[in-house]
Amino acid sequence: MSPGEEKTSPIMCTTPEMEIYSATLKRRQIANVDEAIAQKDVESTAKDVYVPRIKWLDLSAQIFIHAGFLYGLYLVLTQAKLLTTLWVFITIYTSGFGITAGVHRLWSHKAYKAKWPLRLLLVLLFTITGQRDVYTWALDHRVHHKYSETDGDPHDVRRGFFFAHVGWLFTTPHPDVVAKRKAIDMSDLETDSIVMWQKRLYIPLFALLTIGLPVIVPYYYWSESLWISFWVNFNFRFCINLNIAFCVNSVAHLWGQKPYDKNISPVENFAVSIASLGEGYHNYHHVFPWDYKTSELGDYSFNLTTGFIDTFARIGWAYDRKYVSPEMIHRRAHRCGDGSHVWGYGDVDISEDDQTELDMMNNHEL
Repeated sequence: MSPGEEKTSPIMCTTPEMEIYSATLKRRQIANVDEAIAQKDVESTAKDVYVPRIKWLDLSAQIFIHAGFLYGLYLVLTQAKLLTTLWVFITIYTSGFGITAGVHRLWSHKAYKAKWPLRLLLVLLFTITGQRDVYTWALDHRVHHKYSETDGDPHDVRRGFFFAHVGWLFTTPHPDVVAKRKAIDMSDLETDSIVMWQKRLYIPLFALLTIGLPVIVPYYYWSESLWISFWVNFNFRFCINLNIAFCVNSVAHLWGQKPYDKNISPVENFAVSIASLGEGYHNYHHVFPWDYKTSELGDYSFNLTTGFIDTFARIGWAYDRKYVSPEMIHRRAHRCGDGSHVWGYGDVDISEDDQTELDMMNNHEL
């Protein structure tokens, strides 16, 4: 090559056969990629298919509690002392305030605030009911309100009465439930030392307060048989406590009136309200979950929990009680359905108008 000649790149010569081969190869590569993507989608879909499984340990516990209830009922009718039976119902309704005023209205919905002596009393009463620790109960209840009647609802009533009542406790949760539990803000409970103390020591506290205290009192004070006291004051009492709470998830979502929002499943059920110390006004409660009364009614005889909270408010142990004004009820009636998935005071999905009014209430401007 002479100095004056330009250096040129070699030219690749192609034939029609080579072009056809290259195009075919490219189509196969694209097809393989598409097939791989499709396979991943199929595998992902397969993983997302929810197949509920029974949690046998939890099912065994429910069978023991409910079968023991029947034996306990037999002992109540045939052998137990009258004081023992009275003690059962005193324990049921006294400890019930730990659910209604404590884990429900205070810790799940932040409907009011409580000083430490009342919080300690409520956590001890709640532990007597044996319904898991405060943190776990409140988490599932917030999820229930936030994602009610969806796959993310832990006890979704669309899956039937039995599932909403008790079946959800011994069935593996839907993947959406697991995901939604991670999305709920629980920082307020994580900074509550009494809640976290009970969560950390729940097993020994369960043994002491759910089993020991109710069983030992009749044995020690009026010489009831320890055998009878166990079946009556643990199984019989525990089962009644559980099923009253279960009815709020099942009965109060199925049968009753819907004066506040006809588009959601929760209803006003008077019988559940009487049994559960005022928790059966469920249509109202799902529309206004931050109201510490959980109802529009002010009559303490049908909502004993409101009277309980107001009593402690008089001595300063309960304060900043949230409630719903007639104006807020009127606004919601014209926006039927809005806010029905709010879990309680502080939820980011509370409407701006409602939040403004609640803030004014906190600042004692109303």
